[in-house]
Amino acid sequence: MTRTTKLTALLVLACLAGAVLLMPLASAAGDEPPTPLFWLATVVLAVLAVQSIRRMAALDGARIYGMLTAALFGLWVVYFWQLLVVAFEVPRVLLPPPSLILQSIASHWSTLWGDFVQTVLKAVLIGWALGSGLGFAVAVAIDRMPFLQRGLLPLASLTSTIPLVAVAPIAVMWFGFEWQSKAAVVVLMTFFPMLVSTLAGLKASGKLERELMYSYAASYTRTLLALRLPAALPFMFGALKVNATLALIGAIVAEFFGSPTSGLGFRISTEASRMNMPLVWGAIVVAAVTGSVAYAVLVQLERRAAFWHPSVREG
Repeated sequence: MTRTTKLTALLVLACLAGAVLLMPLASAAGDEPPTPLFWLATVVLAVLAVQSIRRMAALDGARIYGMLTAALFGLWVVYFWQLLVVAFEVPRVLLPPPSLILQSIASHWSTLWGDFVQTVLKAVLIGWALGSGLGFAVAVAIDRMPFLQRGLLPLASLTSTIPLVAVAPIAVMWFGFEWQSKAAVVVLMTFFPMLVSTLAGLKASGKLERELMYSYAASYTRTLLALRLPAALPFMFGALKVNATLALIGAIVAEFFGSPTSGLGFRISTEASRMNMPLVWGAIVVAAVTGSVAYAVLVQLERRAAFWHPSVREG
C-alpha cells in the first residue's frame, strides 16, 4: 500500500467518523433550528467528503478503487440526504429520509418481492429478451437481403416514435391486465434500438477482413459468424444495456394503465394515492437497484465476450 493510498484511507475514515458524530446533532435540537456551529460542521464535512472522493478516484491500480469511489459517492449522497431532511424537518410526503425508506422496505419486503417478480422476472425479462431477439433477427434479415432495408427499416422506425402512454392502454385491451400486456410494451420499446445497433455493428468489420473472407470463398453464414458478428458485439451489448433500462421504465409505466394487484408500477401509483411515500420510494429503490445490477451484469458479460475491443480494454 503506497503512502497516497494510506493518506486517502485515513481521510475517508476521518470523514466517516465525523459523519457519525454530526448526525445526532441534526435531530437533537428538537423544535429549535440547528445552531450555526452545526451548519459550519456540515460545510466542513461536505468539503472533506468531496476531497475524499476526488482522492479515491485519483488512485491508480486495481479496479476495486473505481468500485470504492462509486460506493463512497453514493454513501455521501445518502448521508447528506438523511442529514438535511432531518435538519430541515422536511415533511415525509415531500421527501422521506433514507432511514424511513429502508424501514419501509424491511417491513414490506414480501410485498415488494411479489412486485419484483411480477414486473421484473415476468414482464421486463421476457419482454427484453423477445424485443432484443426480434430486433437482432430482423437486422440480420435486412443485412442478408438489402431490399428489405427500404421496406422493413422505415416500418421498424415507426415503433420508436409510438408514445408509450398511447400504446400501454391498447396493450392492456389486447393482452389483458397480467404481465403479458407489459411484456408487449417492452418488446415494442426494445425492438428498434437493437435493430439499429446490430445493423451498425454488422457494418463495422473492416473492408480488408471482408475481402479476405471473400477470397477464401466463405459463405455469408461463415462470414457472419466468424467476422461480422464478433465485430458487432460491442454495438449489440450497447443496445442490450440501453434496452435493460428502457424495459424497466416501460413495464413500470405500463402498469399505471392497468395491472393486477402486484407490480412495481402498481405499487408506486397505489401507495402514492394513499400518501404512503416511504413505500413509494421503497419501490423506486428496488427498481433502481435492479436496473443498476442488470447494467453491471451486462458490462461484465461484455468484458468477457468482447475483451479484444478497444472500448472494452480501455474501460
